Amino acid sequence: MQEMFCFQCQQTAHNTGCDGKAGVCGKKADTANYQDEVIGALIGLAQAVQAGTATDRTDELMLKGLFTTITNVNFNNETILQIKNDIEKEKAAVSTTHFADYDMAELWRAGEDVRSLKSLILFGLKGMAAYAYHARALGKTDPAVNRYFYEALAALGEEKSPDDLLKLVLKTGEVNLACMALLDAANTEAYGDPVPVTVPLTIEKGPFIVVSGHDLHDLKLLLEQTEGKGINIYTHSEMLPAHGYPELKKYPHLKGNFGTGWQNQQTEFHNIPAPILFTTNCLMPVRQSYCDRVFTTSVVSYPEIPHIGADKDFTPVIEKALECGGYPEDHPMTGMNGGHTVTTGFARNAVLAHAGEIVQLVKSGKIRHIFLIGGCDGAAPSRSYYTDFARMTPADTLILTLACGKYRLNDMDLGSIGGIPRILDCGQCNDAYSAIRIAMALAEAFGCGVNDLPLTLVLSWYEQKAVCILLTLLYLGLQHIYLGPTIPAFVSPNVLQFLVENYHLTPTSDPKTDLKAILHEYNHPTAAQ
Repeated sequence: MQEMFCFQCQQTAHNTGCDGKAGVCGKKADTANYQDEVIGALIGLAQAVQAGTATDRTDELMLKGLFTTITNVNFNNETILQIKNDIEKEKAAVSTTHFADYDMAELWRAGEDVRSLKSLILFGLKGMAAYAYHARALGKTDPAVNRYFYEALAALGEEKSPDDLLKLVLKTGEVNLACMALLDAANTEAYGDPVPVTVPLTIEKGPFIVVSGHDLHDLKLLLEQTEGKGINIYTHSEMLPAHGYPELKKYPHLKGNFGTGWQNQQTEFHNIPAPILFTTNCLMPVRQSYCDRVFTTSVVSYPEIPHIGADKDFTPVIEKALECGGYPEDHPMTGMNGGHTVTTGFARNAVLAHAGEIVQLVKSGKIRHIFLIGGCDGAAPSRSYYTDFARMTPADTLILTLACGKYRLNDMDLGSIGGIPRILDCGQCNDAYSAIRIAMALAEAFGCGVNDLPLTLVLSWYEQKAVCILLTLLYLGLQHIYLGPTIPAFVSPNVLQFLVENYHLTPTSDPKTDLKAILHEYNHPTAAQ
């Protein structure tokens, strides 16, 4: 008898599902089951909303509940159960009609194609909820996006044909595009349009705080509260793009970036003389050598780890930084490839400012191809594929990158083409929106469709935000996407075949073979001109 069932992330056991005492991520069986209960309660809440009326509190709980169940966010049974209880109370407040919680075991026992399509919808909703949650923190909401969460959640608890579910899969991608646009507007209005910047990886001597996760709002509040206190702030993992935002980079004590991808934190945080603040995922099980220096906030929670509440008073973190004292001398660190600096800030405005130059470089043959190499990172050895692929790309190609997958290549020096760096970091995973806008603008400049551009997406996936981005790309009709390091366990053979036949989705093989196939098959968009 299974103690749990979870196959929502790329590292799931045997690429089929975690079903023992704990998941590969470290989530224990009871925690996984409680998270399923939260989703079941949310499905009941969505059905209640269809019979009643959602309030702002309903929307907040819906987003928080979904976000809480994303991989590497919440390992704390107490807070998970509290969220479930809050959802139950809200369900009763929304409608006088009783709606039972959905039993998620029914979904996991469904026929493999129905289970596959419902999983794509559910995991896409989880990822989209993270983006909507961040936008909400900055005062941005979209009623249409919120309505869709309830529509899709309710559908998960109903009998639906594969055709109907497929329509919802693509609609999830459509709504996520609007959600990413919402978050993009929230971030740029609050912090300005990102600008290119070089970020050091050396940690200066003295007290410091490492900020991990994705939440720029929490980082801004911490910068304000540490101003003038002699404490430096360093980003970690997906917080790196913060350095490109004018309203964040203006703080002189935002110094640089600590370490590499999230999956290396247990090694890189070993005996760190500073506190680490997790604002969102990706939190790994905390080790003894630094457990007394970890703090969580927002939806992140871990047993016996201090949590910063809604008041966002970071005094305990600040006091811990002063107590630890930092390194006695400057502490050099490097990227995964030995580099001492990385760059970021090449969001759509920064790249499109050079759109004319890029178009001319393509037309003149100086840029043969553009790759987007990025997505979620993870610990699997096979992820060296992305480093090797980037290193093998010819000198006349550009690389766009984003999300934490960037750490596989962002410290490489691959030179430039016509003054444009060959590696352009577009930002966080949600900044796939910037990459999409860049592609659309270039297609317009060439007078062709996006699929006719000299552009190939080589994506890595790990958790649910990557799922919703993939669904958006499918909704937009993008073809010939290379996806790895494995095909998701929740994609059934029939669903995979549909994606291969209709979108030419290609599982990654080895970098040399894939690169040769891409460059051989490419048809230049200006060939007919």
